[in-house]
Amino acid sequence: MAEMKRVERPLSPHLQIYRPQLTSITSILTRITGNGLIVGVMLAVWWLLAAAISPDYFATANAVATSWFGDLVFTCSAWAVWYHYLSGLRHLYFDAGKGLEIETAQRLGWGIVIGSFVLTFLTILIV
Repeated sequence: MAEMKRVERPLSPHLQIYRPQLTSITSILTRITGNGLIVGVMLAVWWLLAAAISPDYFATANAVATSWFGDLVFTCSAWAVWYHYLSGLRHLYFDAGKGLEIETAQRLGWGIVIGSFVLTFLTILIV
């Protein structure tokens, strides 16, 4: 049998030249925020269930929900809700066949990121 000479090549040549784009990052963040919202929902459901079970159990759940950890989870959840909502609107816009030019998609991506932080800040201010 003839012995084959192995050629040294990089495993993934595209990774050497690929740069993540804002549109791909916002798409990935949409999936992450959608799944991350589960944490906030679980904390809220635990708090409500604890209120229905007993006053002592509610005191424990309320201590967690109103602690720095609960504040962090609910603040991140508020941001995730706004981000996910704005991203959904952008995808509806894309599905209509509009905004698909690179420059417009970039502006929409930055609009989602900035808008989600602004709306989260306003939500915290109002609530």
